This record gives sequence, C-alpha cells and structure tokens, in this order.
Amino acid sequence: MSFNVLETTIDEIHAAYKTGQLTCRQLVQIYLDRIEAYDKKGPAINAIITLNSEALKEADRLDAAFKTSGFVGPLHGIPVAVKDQADAAGMPTTLGSVLFKNHRPERDCFVVENLKKAGAVILGKTTLGELGGGDTHGSLFGSTRNPYDLERTVGGSSGGSAACVTANFSTVAVGQEGLASIRRPSTWNSIAGMRPTAGLVSRGGVYAGWPSINGSLGPMARTVTDLAKLLDVMVGYDPEDPVTAWGVGHAPESYTKFLDKNGLKGARLGILRESMGLGSEPESDDFKKIDEVFNKAIGELKAAGAELVDPIVIPDLKLLLAKRSGSFTDEEESFNRYFGRSANPPFKSRAEAAASLDFAKVVRRSQERWKRAPDNNAHYEYLKAREELMTNLLTVMADNKLDAIVHKAVEHQPTLIKDGLNPPFVDQKGAPHLNTYLVYVPSIVVPAGFTRDNLPAGITFLGRPYDDAAMIKLAYAYEQATRHRKPPPATTPL
Repeated sequence: MSFNVLETTIDEIHAAYKTGQLTCRQLVQIYLDRIEAYDKKGPAINAIITLNSEALKEADRLDAAFKTSGFVGPLHGIPVAVKDQADAAGMPTTLGSVLFKNHRPERDCFVVENLKKAGAVILGKTTLGELGGGDTHGSLFGSTRNPYDLERTVGGSSGGSAACVTANFSTVAVGQEGLASIRRPSTWNSIAGMRPTAGLVSRGGVYAGWPSINGSLGPMARTVTDLAKLLDVMVGYDPEDPVTAWGVGHAPESYTKFLDKNGLKGARLGILRESMGLGSEPESDDFKKIDEVFNKAIGELKAAGAELVDPIVIPDLKLLLAKRSGSFTDEEESFNRYFGRSANPPFKSRAEAAASLDFAKVVRRSQERWKRAPDNNAHYEYLKAREELMTNLLTVMADNKLDAIVHKAVEHQPTLIKDGLNPPFVDQKGAPHLNTYLVYVPSIVVPAGFTRDNLPAGITFLGRPYDDAAMIKLAYAYEQATRHRKPPPATTPL
C-alpha cells in the first residue's frame, strides 16, 4: 500500500477510499502503528490515555457500508482523537486523573454522537491538564511532550489532542477550551485550533458544562479546511446544554463555503499589540522571540491584501481581564449535572472527590483550583467587567470598521516541563484569554511560523459574536498565503 498518512487531509483520505487505494481499516491501523511507535516508545510523546478497542471493528463496519452504499457521512472513515473530558460510550472519561480512572460513562456526549453519525472513527481519548485545566500534566499519565522539543510542554489543557494532530496520530481532534485550552496547545504544536462562539457546540456529556458557560468544545486540525469540516459536524442545538439555544440560526450550511484564499483582500484588521497573556514578561528575550514572528505575520497580512489598523487600543483591557472569576455555585452544579448522567458516578460531589485519599496525587495546580474558597462578590464584579469589556471591544471594532482583531496566539514559547512540575511551577504562561473571558466571541489560531529557537508560534483572529465563519475565512486566507505548518522532527514517517 502506497498511501502516505503524514500530513494527510480529509479530502485526500476520501479520494483514496474512492479509488480503492486505502480502506478505513488500513488507515486506522497506520495510526495505531504510529501511536505504538511514537507515543509510548521512541520520543514517548504520551498523548493518548485510552485507545478505542473497537476502532478496527468500527473501521470494518464502515468499509462494508462503503462497498454497499458509499460514504455514510461527511467524516466517513476519518479517525478522530477526543480530549478525555468528553464522553464516548465504552471508554473511560478520566480527566487525566487517578480520581476518575474507573469512570465509564454509558452514553456518548452530543458531539461524539454527531461524529459517529457522520462516519468518524473515535480513535482514542487524549491527555489533558488534570481535571480539565492548565498545562498537560496529570496524576494518571504524567506529562505530554512537545514533538517540536521533547523537553517542553504541549501546552494545555487540550495538549494531548494537539499532540495527536501534529504528530499524525489522528486526522483531526476535538479539544475543549475554558481559558485558552484549545488555542494555546494548537499554537505550540503548529496546528489550527478554534474555540467557537459559545452556543454553537454543545457541552452535553462533557465535564465543565452547563450552567458554567466559559468552556466549549472546538476543532483542532493541521489545515483550516479540515477544521471547518470538523466544525460542521460538531455544531447543533442540544436541550441538555441550554447555551446552544443562543446558537440557533447562527451556523451556516457549511463553514467550508467560507474557505476563500483571497479572504484577506480588503479585510480591515485591528492589530492588538498590548500584552495580555497570563504571566507574560514583555521585557524578556523569550517574549521578544514571539514578537519577531508576530511582526513578520503582520507584514504577511498586509501583503495578502488586508487593511491594517495598527495598533488598536481596547480601553481598560488588562484592568478588566484581571477581574475574571468563576462561580463556585455554577461549578458545583456543573459537576453534579455531568456525573448525574452516569448510573454509578465515582463521587457524589466535588467535596467528596477532594476528600478521597487519591486527591493528594492530583497535580498541584488542579488541587489549588478545587480548594479555592467561593467568592460570590468576585464573580459579580467579573460579570460587570465582562459586559464593560465586551462593549469596549465592540466599540473599537465599530469605530475602526474592523472585520477582526489580530493578536499573538500565545505570548511566550512553550514552557519547559521541568519548570511546570517544579518551582517556579510555570503554567499557561503567555496565554491570552480574551475570548473565553467574553464568552460569546469566536477565536481561531493558525500557524505563523517558528521562532529563532525553532519553536512554533501563531496568530489569532478574534471577531464579533457568532462571526465564526468570517474568522475561518481570514485564517484560511492567511494559511494559504503563508503555508507555515511544518511537521515535527520527533515523529517522522515510519
């Protein structure tokens, strides 16, 4: 068989199925072979928690269906990796933690159900920041290594999903983002990633869902085209997640209709240069290495025909971002709703989980997050600040007639794993969280090249509420004009 899986796309796989060059079983086996060679052995990327033991059987079913009646759906025979925060029946959802290693949900989450209907093969569940937050370290699996530099983190919390895509362990992947959990690992692994506007994609059957609203599942892919194809299948109204009522009427027939290589011509883009990443150090050499890439990217946007407003200033940006605060009540209810889907949940409450003997094994950052005392006043101040910042941002866009805001995807290079596990316990360094702070805005990252240290960097396109299709159009045009994506050296062809 001559099919080359490295950097392959959904269209190329489907073309190979049609000509008989490839079967779904063969493709799944190729990915399993790569995972065997590179995930636990060799560079030991450590991106997979659980492989789907039924993947080859599912591939056989799809091959038989194809022979009888053609493709079963738009993702026929496409292997997908899913962050281990979303339920897939028959597989554990562990949250990367020893606390939940035996949690086996009986039902698929809404998005996995949609993926299966579209013909996708759920290949496995990926590593994540333990309990769904922070860099990709967890008591159940250790740390996930960045294929561009094995001493560094993949980011988080959807780090395993990003590593699977960049290392060619799967065709595409699903991540989840409540702060910067899709965009940062996508950036640090030189892939495209999107956290859609809240309400487009359901969190039914996903840990950290309703009534909390900051988080959303999103697509991760090596190309913006594949990202759009994956997003098409993920969107939809789900009564189990009331936020999706907001998204009704906002999804186009297909996001692929917005893939226009001339999409930057005449687009008005506001360049946001003010540093806003978590723990960013604008005077450091590490920050300046990202700055160099960003400045080149701005030149590339201009060369592709964009009209730039450089810089823009969003009033009180950092002052308001500093007021972010979650709701203890919402998080408690979210925990109860998620585990309430299961007949035999491992714990009845977060307090019971935190009281278990295994809680001492949970990574430091996640322990601290769960132990944080409730502060209803801080959450109220955040809600006021969120409304003010949304108005400030939309006013700047209106006054400058902007189609989108462009900022650094992450303001620092990937953190060294040792610095995340030991003092100074660096976590999420340089991560902007403007989109998840505002909740109802789309944000997409796309590779912008590599730093002097040969580490990936990217840019972000951020838009008005439910302007997701326009952000995909801009990201695609930039991708096509620059072609910055390069596969990592650690996971070459077998």
